[in-house]
Amino acid sequence: MIGAALLVVAGFGLTVLPQAQAAVGLHVSGTRIVEANGQPFVMRGVNHPHVWYPGRTNSFADVKALGANTVRVVLGTGKRWGPSTDTAAVVDLCKRNRMICVLEVHDTTGYGEEAAAASLDEAANYWISQKSVLVGQEDYVVVNIGNEPIGNTDAAQWTDATAGAIKKLRADGFRHLLMVDAPNWGQDWQHVMRDNAQEVLDADTARNTVLSVHMYSVFNTASSITDYLDRFQANGWPLVIGEFGWRFAAGEVDHETILSESQKRGLGYLAWSWSGNSDPILDMALEFDPARLTTWGQRVFHGANGIKATAEEASIFGGTQPTSTTTTTTTTTTTTTTPGGGLACTARYTVTNQWPGGFQGEVRVTAGASPIKGWTVTWTFADGQAVTNSWNAVVTSSGSTVTARNANYNGNLGAGAGASFGFTATSGGANNAPAVSCAAS
Repeated sequence: MIGAALLVVAGFGLTVLPQAQAAVGLHVSGTRIVEANGQPFVMRGVNHPHVWYPGRTNSFADVKALGANTVRVVLGTGKRWGPSTDTAAVVDLCKRNRMICVLEVHDTTGYGEEAAAASLDEAANYWISQKSVLVGQEDYVVVNIGNEPIGNTDAAQWTDATAGAIKKLRADGFRHLLMVDAPNWGQDWQHVMRDNAQEVLDADTARNTVLSVHMYSVFNTASSITDYLDRFQANGWPLVIGEFGWRFAAGEVDHETILSESQKRGLGYLAWSWSGNSDPILDMALEFDPARLTTWGQRVFHGANGIKATAEEASIFGGTQPTSTTTTTTTTTTTTTTPGGGLACTARYTVTNQWPGGFQGEVRVTAGASPIKGWTVTWTFADGQAVTNSWNAVVTSSGSTVTARNANYNGNLGAGAGASFGFTATSGGANNAPAVSCAAS
């Protein structure tokens, strides 16, 4: 990347871009986001619906306490929501809680399909109206121009609209790292962003734009996720996963692959969302209470490749390291139960992550020599452990005995095929792995 004195061939002459257009603070370097000092920064955080719950300012401290290094804050232009006139206060909340602040305009959601939506040009006008409180915050703030800015109608308009909004902000002197969301309500299932990203990136005279995809049920298999990410990696394009959900039912997003691939590739992710959703299955904290994390909240914050285990604070705040210790050493060998009919399965219990007073476990179920239609895994804790949340299985407890039955989408296993489920649990001083048994049907 050419620095501040970027030269552009214009006809037969050379034009030097104004210094005001050069990137400062957080900026793109190759496929990565780096800070002003060149230190790589990988987003690990959540979305907070601030425009609908402006009084929930305690959420910033709550999210930080759970380990996040970034918060994506929902704002409104006033066309549909807001107007958000407290941008300065929001930035201050992010800084006081030592998190990078991704600010996004939500009014653009589904433009072209949603009649009330704002255009990206209107979103750019909002940012210009907020410029006085954003200038000088380039070390701390990412401007996400517009949330999911094009729906499924004429998604091809995304390229010109996005490039135009970027040019407008740069012409007005914005030097911030810009983030641009994909069309198709963020999911890019028609591959408009995937196939036209270079044109949008080239529209930025500061070369300081990061692309953002939102992964929901379009990305419900490992291959759909890895194929998409591979394309961006091969082209050298900077990318973050600006929103994603979880597999709470068959056909929903494969969050396990998103988390593992993000960690492996060094991609930032921002899970949706902290609380207050009209569909509460997406809430991470019940009624904004950090002591009442949902299954989804437990998974994102405390699970393998989750926020607690992988987030590093931005160096401008001090750069503290992840606070939990991951381990894969506590494993029990499986046992097999063969009921009538000769059906069999095995189960492997592993502690994947531990922290003071709690841990995350994973159990891998594998069918025997014949296909099975369902499975039940049982074990008995010996050290006072207690399951608090689970995913990909129906888990119940009776005293120290735990029973886990397949979900409605992962019980049918071919011969030798497997399925995994996870859980979080409390623990005391000891956390010995129990013996497990598996019964097939």
